[in-house]
Amino acid sequence: MERTLVIIKPDGVQRGLIGEITHRLERRGLKIVGMKLMTISSELAQKHYGVHQGKPFYEGLVQYITSGPVVVLALEGKKAIETVRSTVGATNPAQAAPGTIRGDLAVEIGRNLIHASDAPESAENEVKLFFGNETLESWDRASDKWIQE
Repeated sequence: MERTLVIIKPDGVQRGLIGEITHRLERRGLKIVGMKLMTISSELAQKHYGVHQGKPFYEGLVQYITSGPVVVLALEGKKAIETVRSTVGATNPAQAAPGTIRGDLAVEIGRNLIHASDAPESAENEVKLFFGNETLESWDRASDKWIQE
């Protein structure tokens, strides 16, 4: 099973979309193995967005992700990263397909509701960054046999 990280950003929390977003991800067959509400510190945000340091939008990313509470999710499933990314849609909501989270619920790139890990290495690093030594809850779901071959 593959694990990935999702962050429902401050705009998603403020707009009351936590349930809608988690519902869509669970309907795709992904299993929540870790979940918490938190306000990201500047230090944590700088680590998380470190690959963008020096780019013109870096400071704005850090300021925005630390501006209010977020919901951080660790999700598990076959091809979890690919499944989450296709469910979330393109980074720019104007280019996101209808039916995706961003395509249906967002308008501007700076308020695109959700972060999703983009590769196995980043997913592993991001899950560790946000959940550290906390135990993620692997569990058997009764419907798994109807979701996975």
